[in-house]
Parts: sequence; structure tokens; C-alpha cells
Amino acid sequence: MKLQSYNELLHSKYRLSLMLFLFLNTAASLFYIYSRKESSDLPAQIIALLSGILLLWTFLRPKGKFPLLNIAALVTGLLWAWQILRTFELVFYFDNSFLLLSLFSAFFIAAIALNDSLLPFCLHTAPPSITVLVLDKGQNTLLIVFTILLPLIGFSLHNLLQRRRDRFTRRLVSQLYEEKEAWSDLSMLDPLTGLYNRRGLTNRLKNIFDNHAGNHYVLLLDIDHFKAYNDNYGHAMGDQALARVSVAIRDAVRSRDVVVRYGGEEFLVLLTNVNEAIAMKLAERILHYVHELDIPHLFNERVATHVTLSAGFAPIENKDFDSALASADRALYLAKSRGRNAIFSWQALAHGDMTKPADAR
Repeated sequence: MKLQSYNELLHSKYRLSLMLFLFLNTAASLFYIYSRKESSDLPAQIIALLSGILLLWTFLRPKGKFPLLNIAALVTGLLWAWQILRTFELVFYFDNSFLLLSLFSAFFIAAIALNDSLLPFCLHTAPPSITVLVLDKGQNTLLIVFTILLPLIGFSLHNLLQRRRDRFTRRLVSQLYEEKEAWSDLSMLDPLTGLYNRRGLTNRLKNIFDNHAGNHYVLLLDIDHFKAYNDNYGHAMGDQALARVSVAIRDAVRSRDVVVRYGGEEFLVLLTNVNEAIAMKLAERILHYVHELDIPHLFNERVATHVTLSAGFAPIENKDFDSALASADRALYLAKSRGRNAIFSWQALAHGDMTKPADAR
């Protein structure tokens, strides 16, 4: 949806220009027909009918695409040229001021409705301009050329500035969008580990539930005796350990799984499209990868002499993430209370399987 709002604004502006152009042509042709009431009004009648129908169509389809402006500008320009020619031939008492007035009328409509669209402006004014130059037979050529060139040059410069402004606006909108995306991504990532934080998890959950069928599991992981690690090795070393553990967890799971730093030393992995056996295997691989880091932890001596993890996991049923999280948390509590460096499945516990948990080593 990049630049969508700006493009919608441009479309709305284009639509309004088209509607104004059609309205002015309808009003001008009806006024001409009403004031003249002669047989030479056929082109004006066609303009009124065609412009009125197209105006109604654009009004009834506000969200439609309208590649009509160039065509409408050319067709009405040709019809107005035809109207000028017929009137000049049939009404002998008009002097050449009639040609200038006709030219002014064509430029008046284009100037009001098409001031931001150079090509439709030229398409609409070119046929009447050529017709007037031919009919004038050189009597007021300089004045007519001046009348044509002055607005044409002015609108060309205006259009050039408009295009430069549009390009600048697009670049600015694009830059703002990219910065917004960057800040949004940063707000969903944990600055220490580069993993998703809780906000990022919420964002990914919706996407997974909407686009991925199958069974999903919540895996909670906690570093064993991490408070003792921080207290004895210092918080700088603790941060290094967290960063290394987060990399190990991310490397152990699949690319489609979502890894989250859920708390201080607690991690969450959203395992997508798995069954209980695969969830257990992935959890075991995580514990193995972390143990293989060989991060010394002498204050974890009852478990190992290195940093270890405890884990609990549970299935997400009926898209109820909160219930699955609570079950995984209870399984994690059992893993920690029964010796640590272990994995418990809430599903197995719910079925009364209280056997020894899996050991990563």
C-alpha cells in the first residue's frame, strides 16, 4: 500500500478535473443553443449530450478509473471547431471579433478545468485555434497567435512545476513511509538480541492465524539460574550470554518459526504447522544448541557447568494463544522445579504422563 493515499488523492483530483471540464462544456453548449436557436447548433447539441452523459457516468462511479480526459478534450475541441466553422459560414454579418470570442471561450473552459493537465489542454484548444487561424485569413494573425501562445506557455511552465512538485511529493511520501516502516520494525524488535518483542509477537500471531493452517505450539524457554549468573559475572556478561543464546535458539528452529525475547531471560518460540513429536524434537535441538555454546556458568553446578535452558510447550487450540501460553508456562514451571535443563509437554502432562522429561544432552 505504498503511496496509496497519495495516488488516491491524485485520482480524486483527476476525477474532479474531468467532471468540471464536462460540466463547463455542457453549460457552455446549452447556453449557446438557448441564445442562438438556429440550425447551425448541431455540434453544440452533440457537445451538450455527450458531456452530459459522461458527467452523469463519472458522478455515478466515484471509485472508477477515468482514462477519459484526453479523449473528451480532443472530441469536444473538434466539436467546438466544427461549431465555429458552421456559425462563421452561416452568419455572414459577424466580423472577425467573433473568431476571437470563440477562441477565448475555448481557452476559458480549458484554463479553468485543465490547468493541471497540459496534454488535455492542448488537445481541447488546438482544433478551435487552427480553425480560427484559417478562418481569419491573416487579418488578425498576430493577435490570435499571441492569444494562443500566452496561455500555452503559461500552462506549460505551470505543468512543469507541477510535475516537479509531484515528483518531490512522491519521494517525500516514499521516504516517510520507509522511515515509518523502519521505526515500526524497530518497535517490534528487542534491541539486545534482535528477536521479536511482545509487540512483534502480537503482530506475527495475527498473520500466522490468518495465513497458516495446521497445528501451532507455544514453546517457553528460560535460562537456568540466570539471576545468579548476572550477580556473579556482571550484567555486561549477562547481556553477552543473552545475545549468544538468542542466536542459538534462532539457528535451532526453522525460518518460519517466530522467536521472541519474552522477558528478561525468558524466550518464546511460536512453532508453526507442527505436531507434538516435532515440537519436542525442535525443543530438544534448542537445548542442545545452547548447551553446545559452552558458556561457563559455575553457579549452575547442580545442572551443569555451562548455561542451560528449561522448556515447556503446549498446543494452540482454537486460536486461543493466551490459554496455550498459560499451559506452556505451567509446563516450564514443572521443568524448572524438577531439575532444570529439561523439557515438559503440557499435552503429555494433561494425559497423565508424568515420566521423566527429555534431556537435551
